Amino acid sequence: MMVMKNKTSSSIKVFVLLILLAICIVSFFISIGKGSLDISFQEVIKAIFIEDDTVNHRIIFNVRLPRTLVAGLVGICLGVSGAILQGVMRNPLAAPNIIGVSSGAGLMAYIILILFPKYYYLVPIGAFVGALFATLLIYLLAWKNGVNPMRLILAGVAVSSLLGAGISSLMTLFPDKVAGAVGFMVGGLSARTWPDFNILWPYALLGLVLTFLFPKKLNILMLGDEIATGLGLNVERTRLMFIAFAALLAASAVSVVGLLGFVGLIVPHTARLIIGSDYRYLFPATAILGATVVMLCDTIARLVFDPVEIPVGIVMSLLGAPFFLFLLRERKSMER
Repeated sequence: MMVMKNKTSSSIKVFVLLILLAICIVSFFISIGKGSLDISFQEVIKAIFIEDDTVNHRIIFNVRLPRTLVAGLVGICLGVSGAILQGVMRNPLAAPNIIGVSSGAGLMAYIILILFPKYYYLVPIGAFVGALFATLLIYLLAWKNGVNPMRLILAGVAVSSLLGAGISSLMTLFPDKVAGAVGFMVGGLSARTWPDFNILWPYALLGLVLTFLFPKKLNILMLGDEIATGLGLNVERTRLMFIAFAALLAASAVSVVGLLGFVGLIVPHTARLIIGSDYRYLFPATAILGATVVMLCDTIARLVFDPVEIPVGIVMSLLGAPFFLFLLRERKSMER
């Protein structure tokens, strides 16, 4: 009876994933079709699969398609990174931008772009090192006979502020070299083209493949250190492994679009409400939902003040800030 119930539950979750995927595909075509020049669904299909020398084809392939693909990959990376951090740290408020992971990646990216511009191709690797360092530092500062959620948030805020001061110092000392700093600070997808996509996808693919190989380990880790150890899991090694995965995913996104906030907070929670806490299903649900959210928010950012475009990070902040306050209020209610 229990086996049949588990199979039914799995079938429902797979069905939910298919629905989310269908919504994501619709969002993909909306993102490609909407802009200063609206292109209908039929015209989008023609431009992608049939035509090769028309105005619509050039607009889609040179401007909208790479930007939409970058938006989707960034949403996937930040969403899955947030899901990992929330699981590893057992804290629903953990997210790459809130606890300083994105700031660590951003600081290293700035250092390379400003001080060593000839080595711009090393930005993803440098961002990964910065994100990993920030995550480990936060974890060490929060550790005292285990990770206390409140210490974790306080350590994250402190480290994030410190790294943010470093970014601000670079912007002040080298104003002539940070023309795109505003877009980077809030997260923007303007003028993202195929070279940006080519920088992003190898690191994103590596991080996602590694993450999707071990969802059961994170499920066990969520049970608590003592139970996980009793089940034969090397807790510290597993925790460090997933921290590295989260840092790689967050860094790959930051290196291309900047400090895009709240994706890693909103998306994993929404996916968890929809499909549950089993990481075998939560990871793909988070990835699909992350791509959908960022693509739609980028479309809104392009259209709301057309022809003026606002950074997608502003739209995400408008959604994320109330969501963050809601989580804080819910946690306070649960602790009473």
